[in-house]
Amino acid sequence: MLKILVCCGSGLGSSFMIEMNIKKILKELNVNAEVDHSDLSSAKGYKADVFVGTRDIASQLTSLGGQVISLNSMIDMKELKEKVSATLKQMGLI
Repeated sequence: MLKILVCCGSGLGSSFMIEMNIKKILKELNVNAEVDHSDLSSAKGYKADVFVGTRDIASQLTSLGGQVISLNSMIDMKELKEKVSATLKQMGLI
């Protein structure tokens, strides 16, 4: 099953909000995936297919071994949906 991990720099509030929004988008796209969230330091021990983070931490996610979605805004649903959709298309899942 597809695994998506949303990361934020320190706390967990913003990554949890993005996780909820990704779950809504996946439901609309009819894609089944496991979505979780963590802070940046905990993400290093996590195996995921896609890592999502804001642009200030996205460069630190590239070494974790999955696709990386870099967000300019954590509250822009349109941007999130476009980038999640593009990544899923690239992976051949939609």
